[in-house]
Amino acid sequence: MTKIKALVDRDLREFVPDYLDNRKGDLTTIRECLEAGDFDSIRRLAHRMKGSGGGYGFSDITVLGAAMEQAAISKDRGGVEEQAQNLEDYLNGVEIVYV
Repeated sequence: MTKIKALVDRDLREFVPDYLDNRKGDLTTIRECLEAGDFDSIRRLAHRMKGSGGGYGFSDITVLGAAMEQAAISKDRGGVEEQAQNLEDYLNGVEIVYV
């Protein structure tokens, strides 16, 4: 698995583990919502990811959240699944470098 480096402000060190754990929890919720066809909830979760990723130093989460939000708006099941997998891969491969 390829490691993805994320440069994160050292002042956020105590918050980052919870932030990333919450994104992993979001994945579970997104998949449950996808099963139920609840694209509106997926859109809201993705919108929050889009807004929060960069603030924590994870610009890739912002990009993935934006793409997932658009897929949810379009009710594009395959697009949501693809972005959820991309997010999972990112979360499993991210290496945090505190600066």
